[in-house]
Amino acid sequence: MRSVLALILGGGRGTRLFPLTKSRSKPAVPVAGKYRLIDIPISNCINSDLHKIYVLTQFLSVSLHRHIANTYKFDMFSKGFVEVLAAQQTNESADWYQGTADAVRQNLSYIQRENPEDVLILSGDQLYRMDFRHLVETHRGLQADITIAVIPVQEKDTAGFGLVSMDAQRRITGFVEKPKTPEERAPYYTSSEWIERRGIPCNGRHYLANMGTYLFKTEVLYDVLTAKPLATDFGKEVFPRNYKTKTICAHLFDGYWEDLGTIRSYHEASLALASPNPPFDFFSPEGVIYTRMRNLPASRFNGVTLEQSLVADGCVIGSGTRLERSLVGVRSRIGCNCVLRDTVLIGSDDFETDAQRAENRRKNRPDLNIGNDVVIERAILDKDSRIGHGVKLINRDGRHEADGPNGSYYIRDGIICIPRGGIIPDGTVI
Repeated sequence: MRSVLALILGGGRGTRLFPLTKSRSKPAVPVAGKYRLIDIPISNCINSDLHKIYVLTQFLSVSLHRHIANTYKFDMFSKGFVEVLAAQQTNESADWYQGTADAVRQNLSYIQRENPEDVLILSGDQLYRMDFRHLVETHRGLQADITIAVIPVQEKDTAGFGLVSMDAQRRITGFVEKPKTPEERAPYYTSSEWIERRGIPCNGRHYLANMGTYLFKTEVLYDVLTAKPLATDFGKEVFPRNYKTKTICAHLFDGYWEDLGTIRSYHEASLALASPNPPFDFFSPEGVIYTRMRNLPASRFNGVTLEQSLVADGCVIGSGTRLERSLVGVRSRIGCNCVLRDTVLIGSDDFETDAQRAENRRKNRPDLNIGNDVVIERAILDKDSRIGHGVKLINRDGRHEADGPNGSYYIRDGIICIPRGGIIPDGTVI
C-alpha cells in the first residue's frame, strides 16, 4: 500500500445538499453527531495502511482545511500525510475544476511528485467502510489498467448511478451513466448466477452500480487525462472512451454504502444510525472511524426519554424532553418539555457563557440551541442554530419545497432545514 496514493474528491458546490453546504464544502458537512463526511474516506484509507492522501476541493474549504490540519497528524518518520489541494490558478490552468477528471488532471504535478505505482480516487460524500487492500489485490491480480468498485443494486435504484456490464473475467464491456428508461438499462442486467458465483447474494439486485471509487495504474491515469479531446468526467467520458482499449475491471463490493449527496439521503442515513441495528455501525471494532479529538464533558440529562436516538458529547437536555429517532450533535443544549422526532441537531461550535446568554436577553435572541416547550419533527438543524421557546417546526402546510423569509429556513423533500446560525423566534410555527 506504500506505492498507492489516494485522492479524495471534495465535489462541486453541493447544491443538492444545500443549506448544509451554504457555508462549507460537502466533505466538511457534520455527520453522526461528532464526525465530518471527510472522516469516512480518510479513515478507510488509514485502516487500509494507506497514508498518502490528498483532498481536492474548490468551494468553501476553510473549515475543511482546519479540521484536517487539527485531526490527521502522522509520525514524522512515516512520511504519511493528509493535505488539502484547493483549486488555484496555475500556468497550466486558470479555471475551476470542470469535473472529476479535470480536478485530477489539474493536480497531476502532485501525483508526479509522489511517483506512486497506483492512484486511488475516492468520493468525499459517501458513508461506507471498505478495506482498500482488497481492491488493490483485485486490481493487481487481474493485471488491470483501471479497476472500478461496483455494488449490486435493484432496478428501482439505478437512475442515480452509472451502470456497468462485464464478462466472466470481470473485464468491463459497457457503461451507461444514470439510465432513465428500461431500454437503457436492459443491456446491463446481470444474472443472479453470475453475481452469486462471486460470493455475493443477489437478492433481486441485478445491476452493478459504479461507486465512484477508482484505482488507476499511474501511467494509465496520465494517458487518459492528457489524451485529446480532454475529458472532464470519469464516468461520462474517460471510461466510455477507453474500455475497449484499456483493461478496465470491476471489484465487487457488498457492504453498506450510501451516497449522502442530497438532503433526503443525509437525513435518512443519519436517523438510521440511531436504529437498534444500524446498517452502518460506528461502534464496530473493525475499521474505526477517526475524527478530531475534543475535550468535552459527558452529556447531562435527567428525566429525559430517549427512543432510538444518539446523543454526542457535551450536551445538556432538560427534564421532560422526549427524543424519538433523533441524532444530537456535540455541545447541543435542549430545553425542558420538548419533543424531537426524526430530527438531526448538529450542535454548536462553543458553549455559551452566562454573559453571552445575558446578551441574548438584551438582543431578544434565543440561546443556543433549543428553548423550552419546542416541538420539532422531520428536520435538520445546522450548527449554532437558535430555536426560541414554544416553537413548532412541523411543516404545518405539508410543503415539499420552500424557502423561508431572508433564508431563515428551507424545506427540501419535505424536511425542514435551519441553516447554520439560523434564528427562529419564540412562538414561531412552521
